[in-house]
Amino acid sequence: QVGLEESGGGLVQTGESLRLSCTTFGFTVDKYAIGWFRQAPGQARERVSCINGVRNGGGSPTYADSVKGRFTISRDLGKNTLYLEMNNLKPEDTAVYYCATGGWYGARCGDTFDWWGKGTLVTVSS
Repeated sequence: QVGLEESGGGLVQTGESLRLSCTTFGFTVDKYAIGWFRQAPGQARERVSCINGVRNGGGSPTYADSVKGRFTISRDLGKNTLYLEMNNLKPEDTAVYYCATGGWYGARCGDTFDWWGKGTLVTVSS
């Protein structure tokens, strides 16, 4: 079974940094494609960053244009945790952030992810 749980959200000011964590259950954090998504009120969910599982090549992560150069995705196998380091936060980064995975080898970044955490709220004040 696949499970994910996010943490680390909170209230920060513009320009500050925050690190989100996502602990996975039932699978190692490098097994399947896994990524961060966010959804602001009244807006569509968008992919922030994603990285494929090692069986599918792992490799370089993808980033939304809006966060390139500011956000970094990483994973710690020892802690079985996925991270999103967010720097120079902006008010437009305010959203509920979710981690999600495809949960099987056939789902890669860009494909539909069926397994989601409950989300953690990030609020960036002006």
